[in-house]
Amino acid sequence: MAADSEPESEVFEITDFTTASEWERFISKVEEVLNDWKLIGNTLGKPLEKGVFTSGTWEEKSDEISFADFKFSITHHYLVQEPTDKEGKDEVLEDVIPQSMQDLLCMNNDFPPRAHCLVRWYGLREFVVIAPAANSDAVLSESKCNLLMSSVSIALGNTGCQVPLFVQIHQKWRRTYVGECQGPGVRTDFEMVHLRKVPNQYTHLSGLLDIFKSKIGCPLTPLPPVSIAIRFTYVLQDWQQYFWPQQPPDIDALVGGEVGGLEFGKLPFGACEDPISELHLATTWPHLTEGIIVDNDVYSDLDPMQAPHWSVRVRKADNPQCLLGDFITEFFKICRRKESTDEILGRSAFEEEGREIADISHALSKLTEPAPVPIHKLSVSNMVHTAKKKIQKHRGAEESPLNNDVLNTILLFLFPDAASEKPLDGTSSTDNNPPSESEEYNLYNQFKSAPSDSLTYKLALCLCMINFYHGGLKGVAHLWQEFVLEMRFRWENNILIPGLASGPPDLRCCLLHQKLQMLNCCIERKKARDEGRKTSTSDNVTNTYPGDAGKAGEQPDVGKSWDSWSDSEEEFFECLSDTEELKANGQESGRKGGLKEMANLKPEGRLYQHGKLTLLQNGEPLYIPVTQEPAPMTEDLLEEQSEVLAKLGTSAEGAHLRARMQSACLLSDMESFKAANPGCFLEDFVRWYSPRDYIEEEVVDEKGNMVLKGELSARMKIPSNMWVEAWETAKPVPARRQRRLFDDTREAEKVLHYLAVQKPADLARHLLPCVIHAAVLKVKEEESLEIISSVKKIIKQIISHSSKVLHFPNPEDKKLEEIIHQIINVEATIARARSLKAKFGTEKCEQEEEKEDLERFVSGLLEQPEVLVVGAGRGHAGRIIHKLFVSAQRLTESSDEAAAMAPPEEELKRMGPPEERRQNSVSDFPPPAGREVLLRTTVPRPAPYSRALPQRMYSVLTKEDFRLAGAFSSDTSFF
Repeated sequence: MAADSEPESEVFEITDFTTASEWERFISKVEEVLNDWKLIGNTLGKPLEKGVFTSGTWEEKSDEISFADFKFSITHHYLVQEPTDKEGKDEVLEDVIPQSMQDLLCMNNDFPPRAHCLVRWYGLREFVVIAPAANSDAVLSESKCNLLMSSVSIALGNTGCQVPLFVQIHQKWRRTYVGECQGPGVRTDFEMVHLRKVPNQYTHLSGLLDIFKSKIGCPLTPLPPVSIAIRFTYVLQDWQQYFWPQQPPDIDALVGGEVGGLEFGKLPFGACEDPISELHLATTWPHLTEGIIVDNDVYSDLDPMQAPHWSVRVRKADNPQCLLGDFITEFFKICRRKESTDEILGRSAFEEEGREIADISHALSKLTEPAPVPIHKLSVSNMVHTAKKKIQKHRGAEESPLNNDVLNTILLFLFPDAASEKPLDGTSSTDNNPPSESEEYNLYNQFKSAPSDSLTYKLALCLCMINFYHGGLKGVAHLWQEFVLEMRFRWENNILIPGLASGPPDLRCCLLHQKLQMLNCCIERKKARDEGRKTSTSDNVTNTYPGDAGKAGEQPDVGKSWDSWSDSEEEFFECLSDTEELKANGQESGRKGGLKEMANLKPEGRLYQHGKLTLLQNGEPLYIPVTQEPAPMTEDLLEEQSEVLAKLGTSAEGAHLRARMQSACLLSDMESFKAANPGCFLEDFVRWYSPRDYIEEEVVDEKGNMVLKGELSARMKIPSNMWVEAWETAKPVPARRQRRLFDDTREAEKVLHYLAVQKPADLARHLLPCVIHAAVLKVKEEESLEIISSVKKIIKQIISHSSKVLHFPNPEDKKLEEIIHQIINVEATIARARSLKAKFGTEKCEQEEEKEDLERFVSGLLEQPEVLVVGAGRGHAGRIIHKLFVSAQRLTESSDEAAAMAPPEEELKRMGPPEERRQNSVSDFPPPAGREVLLRTTVPRPAPYSRALPQRMYSVLTKEDFRLAGAFSSDTSFF
């Protein structure tokens, strides 16, 4: 208590002088990361197999550390390998040198074509790199470099980590690293020299050997032999002796239905420039020893034709211009435009014609006009409407986006029935198209586009071609205007639209295709009704059809059910005449009080007799009536209907109204059935319409006989259900006098208005799935000629990706761009294959074995980073490569003839450094673009009694770059 009562002034502050500095915190953080990654101790792996650096899987993991306020990233790079046997591993861990030191001497993976630069220079399978963060400055000062290296050395010593640790210094583009690897009593220092100007004494092997030996400083005499690996790389850029096989299209050609040298309905394919820019030949001498060869400033034994190993890689042109890719890309750009068709074409006669055709009364008046001209008398010239003539009158033909020849050719391609002697039935033609059961044909289901033989598909290709070759966006708007006017012309003249499958709209296709199918349905209904007015002589239908099935079963085709409409009927029949007729005759329908009167009604609208079925009340044969077909719907109409039904709510009144709206077709069929079968009951209707709702069973009657007794199902017996309510409401009215379920006039006008208001951007988005569909088919067709395994896989990925993106409305532009980019890459790959086949003459090989070898070689160049040339310069591929270089050299020599008379001093400057002059004098090849030399040995350092450890130095010499990367090991047991 006494201590607690001491005055506050006696309390003093204690300063802790053991607080860690920033440098110590940095070392601690490095050690912590190494421990977290479990890089402690020696981890021996299996010996490296040949080529594993390229074919194996490399992985990396990263973390962030900081030195004060300077941020670094620390990354662990390692080759994924199977773990070694633990028992064998424990026995050798004590005295063995680190794995990275052993890898310095491995010769199985010299000069890997695709690997991290440190892997190529030092042959390491695992290492850690500390580099400045992305937004940090480079480490330039020597003091900071020394501070980092001392931190690395302390961290490796404290943790016992035997994985090499590198620090990146200087600018990142220089790729300069210094590093260290520690083991029990051994250490390897990784050093590097990077120069712009190459010292002359280091441009050949003898000079590099001198610097390597001086750096080792081995006290032994004589020195152990040095193992040497040499690789020279020659670059071929001049392909003038080979013409690029892809001929550019002739934009001005227009012969026989061709535009731009292409037939309508076919997309172009191929690159407009050579997609192969360079060929790199690497000649390698893998296992040499000092003294076997001579390479100095006077003479060299390193003749590329004598190299035991040849390998080749190709450099692909960056984004080569490809026709198919350009077509799709330019068409996709339309999707981002905002202008309407009128804004693009300007205020013209199109607007006057548009206002005229938008008048519904004008459209209805067309119904009373005389019969149209037969289809075989029509031609493209009179199918192009008065609006076109007005345009040509107001502005010269040369100002129109599309000239008459191009426009007429397109219209003839889209509407071939205009030139045929016999009218088409409006269905799709399968000429020159894949069978409807094939996978290629059914791609439209996955892409939600349109069949490849449909009008919509052809329209997409025509618009794509017009956009690229003729008029661009204005040409697209012009053709679309003509197309809309053609749809109006066909509707008003009862001419079916060709290239569309009959029947209701196919919801698996794009919305535009559905709209055109809907318009065709309207034309079919209107055409049948108009023909019925001419041929009908009575209101009775006497047609009989074979078959015996109910509406729910195998109902025969009743597409001609409107043939018997009378001439006196109006466009919208209001079902009043039946009610008035019934009242005038004193007849009412119902189960009670009027059965005799109903039975005396004259049957109407009979289609055919339903087998042996009879009416339950009077035993008369049951007749199947002529019924109205359900109204066809497009997906947007179905969505609107769903929204309307959903807005009715869940109340009883809303549910009842919803049920009535959905039973309009049922009510129509009931009225037709009553008209065809006077005196019928609901049970009779159910037996035909829904047989499963009429249950029959055998019972014993009063006389003991087994008889069939039937009754309605349980759901039909529910009081006030919709079937019973509709039956009581239905009047005996034949289909020909009912109000139409499908108002073809109104629906056709809606479709025509929908087409007329489409902007080019909307049109492009509607048709883009068709264009992508066509592009995929084109790519598959071209790939089948080349047979490239990697391309087949990519095409499958494109189809899978497109199916997911295009199957939903309004896909994102970014996802569409990804699909287009994939198609462009495939096209470029196929173009590269053709370019290489042309250069290596695979088609000219007479021997089948040589042809197969060359095709495998070309396929490898496309799929692998580097391909080994079998037989080196003496093999078949090697001889071809040699000829390519010789031809290029001759072209170079012919271009330098004028320089041959130059003064000696200028001539020497033109020939370049001494190594280039030596190379020109002994080879058909140009001076090597890259010279790589790898030197290895095992010597004791730093004393004669030290342990013999691996030493390695890698040198690379290019035109403007020189680099030495050395790994020098030393024994630290007694030093």
